[in-house]
Amino acid sequence: MSTASRVTLDGIRRAQRAIDPAFLDSPQLESAPLNDALGARVVLKVETLNPVRSFKGRGADWFVASLVAEAAARGAPPPRVVCASAGNFGQGIADAARRRGARATVYAAHTANTLKIARMRALGAEVRLAGDDFDAAKDAARAAAAEEGVPFVEDGRELAVTEGAGTMGLELARWPAPLDVALVPLGNGALLAGVGHALRALSPGTRLVAVCAAGAPSMARSLREGRVVRTERAATIADGIAVRVPVPEALDDLRGAVDEVVLVDDDAIREAMRLVHRHVGLVVEPAGVVGVAAALAHPALVRGALAATPLCGGNLTPEQMRDWL
Repeated sequence: MSTASRVTLDGIRRAQRAIDPAFLDSPQLESAPLNDALGARVVLKVETLNPVRSFKGRGADWFVASLVAEAAARGAPPPRVVCASAGNFGQGIADAARRRGARATVYAAHTANTLKIARMRALGAEVRLAGDDFDAAKDAARAAAAEEGVPFVEDGRELAVTEGAGTMGLELARWPAPLDVALVPLGNGALLAGVGHALRALSPGTRLVAVCAAGAPSMARSLREGRVVRTERAATIADGIAVRVPVPEALDDLRGAVDEVVLVDDDAIREAMRLVHRHVGLVVEPAGVVGVAAALAHPALVRGALAATPLCGGNLTPEQMRDWL
């Protein structure tokens, strides 16, 4: 790990000016019934009401827009890009590529969410299944991109993806009362690095808490130890943050953007999903609701505070909705 983050407020603001408005200015609200259930005030940032039902569209759109602009400056056609995804990032890349005249190939694990796979294909991506988990699919994607001579985009490594995610922090900073704490899901790291640095600049009194799934603790361990810590497996229902192999660049970008790291288990995640569904009327997937799970599992984090957390994605299969909601 190096000593500095690449993420700047100016970079995040450039992303905000370029991203498709369909992904920007998502709703921010408090739910009195949910607050009562949590025993705390929590501002929810709803990132499920956009073309890919996930915040991933922000960073993916800024990345693809930048790539297409670079190609045009060289007089080249829009490129084909390769990525790996548990499903939401791939949808974002597929959507951005389709709208901007590029092509996308997405690698996903054989165990990936079937709804997300279907949506990536519907958005025009070529989807190739490889490996038993996200990191195995990523290895296959990286190798294929190198062999085929096309760009490989890695969530957490590409600065544009992080800057795009950071636009959520610009919006949260506009909340009329000062935010005491932000509970932010931590998977590959782009979301927390972007939002964290935006809030550091615009709301320096906000405490930044990273939330990992207990069954996928590699990023939590890496942050605590200051080095890349891999795990043999990632066993959690929160597929969107089920990381075994951290991205070194993401760990660098997280410097200065995290005050504390907490873990939540799958039981807390399921309860958070049910509470948000019951009291807010939203379907949110496991990785997207871990901030609410943290408020449940670690009540001291939010006691007497004004907290905020993004609801990051809402892509569940009918079977998952039946079983978890």
